[in-house]
Amino acid sequence: MCRSDVQLVDGYFEAALHTKFPITPGHEIAGLIETVGDRVPASAQLAVGDQVVVAAGWGDGICRQCRLGNEQLCEHGSWPGFGPPGGYAEFIPVPYRQLIRVEYKLKWEELAPLTDAGVTPYRGIKKLRAAGVLGPDRVVGVFGASGLGSYAVQYAKLLSAGATVVAFARNDEKLAIVKQLGADVTINTRGKSLNDLQTELFTLTGKRTLDAAIDCVGAEETIRTGIALLSTGGVYTSVGLVGTTIDIPLFPFTAREITYHSSFWANYSDLQEVLALAQKGKIRHTIKRIRFQDINENLELLRAGEIMGRAVIAFDIAENVSGSGDKRVAAASR
Repeated sequence: MCRSDVQLVDGYFEAALHTKFPITPGHEIAGLIETVGDRVPASAQLAVGDQVVVAAGWGDGICRQCRLGNEQLCEHGSWPGFGPPGGYAEFIPVPYRQLIRVEYKLKWEELAPLTDAGVTPYRGIKKLRAAGVLGPDRVVGVFGASGLGSYAVQYAKLLSAGATVVAFARNDEKLAIVKQLGADVTINTRGKSLNDLQTELFTLTGKRTLDAAIDCVGAEETIRTGIALLSTGGVYTSVGLVGTTIDIPLFPFTAREITYHSSFWANYSDLQEVLALAQKGKIRHTIKRIRFQDINENLELLRAGEIMGRAVIAFDIAENVSGSGDKRVAAASR
């Protein structure tokens, strides 16, 4: 389950995506193949019983972004749970090109979040790395310590070549979790001014500013604070979508040559890279497994920011090889 599911219910995406209700939400999907369509080519190497994850960007395959491999950016594409039936169901049809087979030793409840919460910040951190602002003697901030933030901290450690990773959030319990996941230091931002945060950052790291930041929240206040904490020439990447607008002072932003990246979801290759890390045991998870009948209750907990890590819906309709409940998917011919 993702906070985007709450926003979907609340109408956040309605204008941009022309969402039509009723709809079956759920875009973080892993399970077993129940049936393979008769038009799926043998070269797809998909068989009944295979454990798979669903890559979420379903592009048209012919536009510029699709040809570049970024199907999640396709202007004519779709995403499961925002149009096509999503993972809040036991059985769903999936275009075979969007399925990635994974080893049975990996648990489906840990695989499902990797298709969004576990891959979106990965792409964002890669953008920071490509900008050249990570490495020894650098300080990178991770804003947010829930689903995306818990993975962002790990990728910041894995990809930053020795940078100090600072996690910012408003909840001490969540900050304790990301500290265990690899954050070098944590800062609770609740009720603190910019000067307070700069002073605390200096006490903990020896620097009053950040070289880079990834924002897993996306609230207007978080963006303003994060940008203000950046050093001259700093780079900021947004992956969270809590807010609706970006409101930052223009002159300081321009005069300090701040770079702002938006980063949306991830492509097929990004997901393959994350799955490879998971297979090597490089990724840790904070999972709350829930039943189908508990979805509405947990949507409210998500709305209130009270879910630790990621809630995953368990459809115990069968036992897979690893002994966990599964979801069944049908590989379609598209």
